[in-house]
Amino acid sequence: MLFTSYAQLRYAADTLRDLLERHGLSLWVHGEAPRLQLLTGFKETAGSVLFGTDSFWEGVDVQGEALSLVVIAKLPFEVPTHPVAQARTQRLRERGLNPFENYSVPRAALRLKQGFGRLIRSASDRGAVVIYDRRLLTRRYGQVLLSSLPPAPVRVETLRDLPASVRSIVRPAD
Repeated sequence: MLFTSYAQLRYAADTLRDLLERHGLSLWVHGEAPRLQLLTGFKETAGSVLFGTDSFWEGVDVQGEALSLVVIAKLPFEVPTHPVAQARTQRLRERGLNPFENYSVPRAALRLKQGFGRLIRSASDRGAVVIYDRRLLTRRYGQVLLSSLPPAPVRVETLRDLPASVRSIVRPAD
């Protein structure tokens, strides 16, 4: 599961840890151990869930059954108050360009594509990506973000129907 902030990640880990463990799932949480230890544990422990932020959106190569579901908790827009983002948006404004359309959306599209790319690492990999952010469907920029992703079937599910839908993709009937 990929998060855009540590606060969001901590809240989810604190809220879901007991539930996941009751269902026999091991939880690996960014910040609770070194990155390499988390990735190794996740790959080597069947029934694992990895919560990550920042560096886990890219550079993670987990092939095969160890990774069959990627959940993106929120669209990965940069924090607009970050000094680098502020400088870049100011420069775009000075040039008469819309910083959101010309900087924020393209950067989010790239990051989303990187997160999406964690799932399929080889020709035999299969699984589902769940993007849990309704802005993908309700905002004008949602279509831009969707079109930045590799070709894949898109399903819109209710929260109630989501588990069965994901199960049908991750563990199809033989």
